[in-house]
Amino acid sequence: MTKRTWFTRVASVSVALTLVVPMLAACSGGDKDTSAERRVLRIGTLYGGKDNEPWFRQQYTDTFEYTHPNVDLEIVSAINSDSQRYEQYDPKKKQPDVYEELKKMLTGQNPVDVVVIDYSQLKRLIQDNLLQQLDPLITKDKVDLADYVPTVIDGIKQIGDDNIYALTPTFNSSALFYNKKLFKDAGVPVPTDNMLWPDILDLARRVSKGEGKDRHYGFTFNRWPGSNGIWDVQNYSSALQLKMWDDKGEKMLVNKPGWEKAWTTVAGLYKDDIIPDQDDVNKVNESKKPSDTNVYNPMEGDWFMNGKVAMTISDFSFVNELNSAKDNAAQIKGFTPVDWDVVTVPQHQEQMGVGGNIGLSQLMGINASAQNADDAWEFIKFSNSREWAKLKSRSLYELTSRKEFLKVADGSTPFNISAFYTLKPVPPTSTDADSLYREKPGIWEAQNPGNELFNEVVKGTKTTKEALAEWETKGNAILEKLKTNPTGQAEGGSSVEVRPMVK
Repeated sequence: MTKRTWFTRVASVSVALTLVVPMLAACSGGDKDTSAERRVLRIGTLYGGKDNEPWFRQQYTDTFEYTHPNVDLEIVSAINSDSQRYEQYDPKKKQPDVYEELKKMLTGQNPVDVVVIDYSQLKRLIQDNLLQQLDPLITKDKVDLADYVPTVIDGIKQIGDDNIYALTPTFNSSALFYNKKLFKDAGVPVPTDNMLWPDILDLARRVSKGEGKDRHYGFTFNRWPGSNGIWDVQNYSSALQLKMWDDKGEKMLVNKPGWEKAWTTVAGLYKDDIIPDQDDVNKVNESKKPSDTNVYNPMEGDWFMNGKVAMTISDFSFVNELNSAKDNAAQIKGFTPVDWDVVTVPQHQEQMGVGGNIGLSQLMGINASAQNADDAWEFIKFSNSREWAKLKSRSLYELTSRKEFLKVADGSTPFNISAFYTLKPVPPTSTDADSLYREKPGIWEAQNPGNELFNEVVKGTKTTKEALAEWETKGNAILEKLKTNPTGQAEGGSSVEVRPMVK
């Protein structure tokens, strides 16, 4: 997060707090806490530091302290970001295990009462019996969950055996953005919610029109074309949770039917010029007039914003960028704002109702060994209250968990906001993938042969079967070397790291 962005967020939150503190005084179901007993509530976060703690307090705890003057809050972090920020990178140094540090906060001599985690940690904490089940407290205090969006509540329940072990006031999500004009010009019906990947890609083929620099493309997996093909494969198959290697990092798993289907599908989009590749980007850049190179274009490289791509996947913050570009279009030479809308991201038949790129990063749970469990629940209930959701609904960067306040902002372009909160997140695996990356930092090198081989499939010099078999062989050779040299690059070679989307 840049200093400018951080300052802007904090400033806006501070103003908002001034306006809504009187309203929030009754968030917990009554007046201020007037108990004479002073208590300490310890809140554990994954990462902390001089910048992180003030931001967290502004976002989540300042107003709680105002309405609960006898509760002293202590913010504890599992990992100190400040110490990591300034140390020189050493590939041989084993990085701290975030989950193990998290467990220490929960099980040490002075354990935290509340823990704020992301979705990937929640499942393991539940499995290790480190969190208190919240359902009895929700029932006792008659907390109405009916207004919570399916993305949040269903996502939490699906990894808690239909029980709730944490709540989050906000979430992040992605949707499929589409250009209405390009569909109209091509005489093709626009996409709708809950479509499957084959149907969306069929629309992408039908809406793709034109040649050379004037071509309009049907689809991209992100707004900036020319990206790594393997990354696109992983975005396409994220809900299927395909693995590149086994849990020990000793054997490649890419030579499988699931990988073959994903490779064939995505490579076909490149072959048929449905997705623009780097060559297409170069053609457009080379076609520009010398005078054009001196014209400032704040959307440079964003092909959806520039009307070159009919559909793309992006997160909620893109809505703000599109609206901002529209409001300032008169200042941008040659720019025409996109007439757009959104639908849910495409789904796989094997994983109906599950989307990709959904983030539940502020999940709040109660430590099973909490010394102050009552105030811990009071804090979670407060942070997930209707009043607090109303405040958070002003954010341009995240979505509130309550449907009541998920509305298109006044003055903004109307759009199908429900597309961001209908699908469930991809459930995390039961294995700790991050521990493997710490133990074998060089494991990324086993992915690199796949990048080149994918390009050969696109060019038609290899079949998908041939390419995956070769990737398996080359990848296994790299994994074998990592047994004696976990950091990799034994011969001093460079490595292009493209981290797999492991959930």
